[in-house]
Amino acid sequence: MDVEAIYKEAGALLEGHFILSSGNHSDRYLQSAKVLEDPKRAEMLATELARHIRQSGLEVETVCAPALGGVLAGYELARALGVCSIFVERKEGRMQLRRGFEIHPGEKVLVCEDIITTGGSAMEAAEIVESLGGEVVGFAALANRGFCARSGSGKKPKAKCKLPADKPFFALADFEFAMYAPEECPLCKAGSEAVKPGSRGN
Repeated sequence: MDVEAIYKEAGALLEGHFILSSGNHSDRYLQSAKVLEDPKRAEMLATELARHIRQSGLEVETVCAPALGGVLAGYELARALGVCSIFVERKEGRMQLRRGFEIHPGEKVLVCEDIITTGGSAMEAAEIVESLGGEVVGFAALANRGFCARSGSGKKPKAKCKLPADKPFFALADFEFAMYAPEECPLCKAGSEAVKPGSRGN
């Protein structure tokens, strides 16, 4: 599956001058919401991701996603795996499990995002799951920004990756873009104005 081509066809691989959620700048940006707005495309991607997870032999009972970005990806992946779908969301600045969702002791939970960069939000979700007695068995995302090493890639995680080395991480493709601190950004120095297209602060 050519995931990059799918993102481009959906208008979800943006080129320009962007402010990332980390505050860094980049000339490319992944907008997975554009990919997932087409239910058939979302189903196709989730089915492929589920295939990789099944092939690994990983036992999953529930998929948990961090809101907002991971909710659609998590739901479609849960549907493809035939398991329950839940999500955690921020209230007063911290992740919480709400809306009557429950996690039972020992429940095997896969944490799913649309895109994983360093894995910070995924780890917040994992901490909630574990605090409620669940067992986080792995992590998944449609796209990997390249800081963490997805299963089967043969790559090593970079220093900023927050995902644990002892848990598998499944993703369909790696997208490694150049990123710059604002004060070192060549696009800024060339007079370009950065925009923030993501879900946080927009």
